[in-house]
Amino acid sequence: MASNFLRLRKPYYVESTINCSSSSDQKLVNLSFGIDETRNQTKKRQAKEHHGRRSCLDSCCWVTGYLCTTWWLLLFLYHCCLPFTVVHEVPELMPAVRLKREGLTGIHPVVLVPGIVTGGLELWEGKPCADGLFRKRLWGGGGFTQLLKRPLCWLEHLSLHNETGLDPPGIRVRPVPGLFGADYSAPGYFVWDVLVKNLAKIGYEGKNLHMAAYDWRLSFQNTEVRDRALSRLKSKIELMYRANGNKKVVVVPHSMGVAYFLHFLKWVETPPPMGGGGGLGWCAEHIKAIVNIGPSFLGVPKAVSNILSAEGKDVAYFRAMVPGVLDSGTLGLRALEHVMRVSRTWDSVVSLMPKGGETIWGNMDWSPEEEHVCDFSKKRYFRLSPSDNNVNKSNAKQVFRVKDPVKYGRIISFGKAASVLHSSQLPTAVLKEILHMSASRNFNSSCGEAWTEYDEMSRESIQKIGAADKAYTATTLFDLLRFVAPKMMNRTEAHFSHGIADNLDDPKYNHYKFWSNPLEMKLPDAPNMEIYCSYGVGIPTERSYVYKLSPSNKCKRIPYQIDTSVDGEDRSCLKSGVYFADGDESVPVLSAGFMCAKGWKGRTRFNPSGINTYVREYQSKPLTSGIKSMAHVDIMGNIALIEDILRVAAGATGEEIGGNKIYSDILRMSERINLRL
Repeated sequence: MASNFLRLRKPYYVESTINCSSSSDQKLVNLSFGIDETRNQTKKRQAKEHHGRRSCLDSCCWVTGYLCTTWWLLLFLYHCCLPFTVVHEVPELMPAVRLKREGLTGIHPVVLVPGIVTGGLELWEGKPCADGLFRKRLWGGGGFTQLLKRPLCWLEHLSLHNETGLDPPGIRVRPVPGLFGADYSAPGYFVWDVLVKNLAKIGYEGKNLHMAAYDWRLSFQNTEVRDRALSRLKSKIELMYRANGNKKVVVVPHSMGVAYFLHFLKWVETPPPMGGGGGLGWCAEHIKAIVNIGPSFLGVPKAVSNILSAEGKDVAYFRAMVPGVLDSGTLGLRALEHVMRVSRTWDSVVSLMPKGGETIWGNMDWSPEEEHVCDFSKKRYFRLSPSDNNVNKSNAKQVFRVKDPVKYGRIISFGKAASVLHSSQLPTAVLKEILHMSASRNFNSSCGEAWTEYDEMSRESIQKIGAADKAYTATTLFDLLRFVAPKMMNRTEAHFSHGIADNLDDPKYNHYKFWSNPLEMKLPDAPNMEIYCSYGVGIPTERSYVYKLSPSNKCKRIPYQIDTSVDGEDRSCLKSGVYFADGDESVPVLSAGFMCAKGWKGRTRFNPSGINTYVREYQSKPLTSGIKSMAHVDIMGNIALIEDILRVAAGATGEEIGGNKIYSDILRMSERINLRL
């Protein structure tokens, strides 16, 4: 200790002896300690001043906040579109290589229609903070690198106008055109690339293959109002039809692109100015088949959780693993709040809300999946023969049963009890009373600038909405969202409807707000056209949620969150506040398959010309990805699906590729739904 002390103090000791040679040893020691104490005080003062500035810590927190905000934005979109998988091309496993050897060649032109978030977006006009980004990608491809350089600027330019749902002043972001716009979501992460490569192997190129790029943030009709996207798609299909010997087009939409193209089918027949003026025979003349991949025809419950709290199961899991981080006032991340501010300006998110109300999704005490088995490893599947198209099949019965049926109809429950008790044991919802509160009582002026519409709600209203033992179905949750997000819902409900039509001949259904809902529109008069519902099954998929009030009641905080402390018994459908059902990890089987299994089967009021429909399910297997995966986006590289698409594009009919192929309980679910056809 003594030697170390002297070694550290040596410079001071030498300095003292030079300047004060006549001093005694005691004075030298005192002087050494005195100088040391002075320097220590100086260091403390400097450290205190540096601590006051906190420049390093502030910078670190800002960077952390930006990264977390970006991560949660991507996770938010994860719940609308499942994660993209890195795959490497294996030529011998590409079905096109084998089919080409068998003599298969492309005959019909193919149009690809991307879904939400899978298409690239580029900047055409921006604020000063976006200097140097003209025609650079803000979304997709390498666009995500910009968020690291200018995150708040990036978020601002991805947002739309809060009142119009169109461009904010001084900002123009547009879809990246062509196949390049949606082949990869990021370097190494495919979307359409694998399918495009397979199509190229059997002769497809620019003249007979087209990517129908559109701005997936907009409402479907606004893609026409702003960009003339529907008109350009109509012209492109007509051109491809003529340029390829009057061969009808095969259309391949994915995810939300399915609803977008459904909107197009009605738009193209409708007279101007609302429609494209193609006439009632346009679809019959130009379209051979529509192969829908991962179709979200009837919406997805996760759209509700995204709107309500900007989270799904993965965000909720992270919140449970690292409690307090997202809600930390010290770090000031506010990641979910940033996500909510941006995503609530995107009208397209509301297009993914559940359609059909309690008739389709169930009420407080009933749902079509009542006897669903959550232990997927013990589930028995069945397959229909090519000619087996009747939905009333005895082998569709589910062998395994659960002791207590899950009440999936309660899409949002506040508290576990609200998700399991019989409706007679739950208190009467007071939502109607809250909705009649005066605006002055509902406005929270103490929060200053409103980040989200929650900041405009009174604490009393928030508490009443989130009170325990309350549940909301696919019908009543719209009242809930109209209350917590009135501006967003008022804007978007002018563009989308989520009900069931009583009389499809009523002139009101000629309005574009009904065209993307298969339960409120008629398919075109095209009896020779075919429609495929192609999707993965056997993967636990979010179906309903248990919520709670957030611990923090501060301003600029989202007041509700999924209650991850709530779990069911072993092999239960309930895990960490989320009830799971069968699906492709993003879209439940009910939404993906019902229209092809029953709603459009044969001649119905929704399908008056009797267009043939086929359910093509692809069964998930454990530990599979890429060419064998059935997840919502992974399936785009699945060899079985790609082979089906190639055969249809080469002229095969649904019967020729095997007809219906069903592994799930979609037929039994459909039988339980009492829908007038």
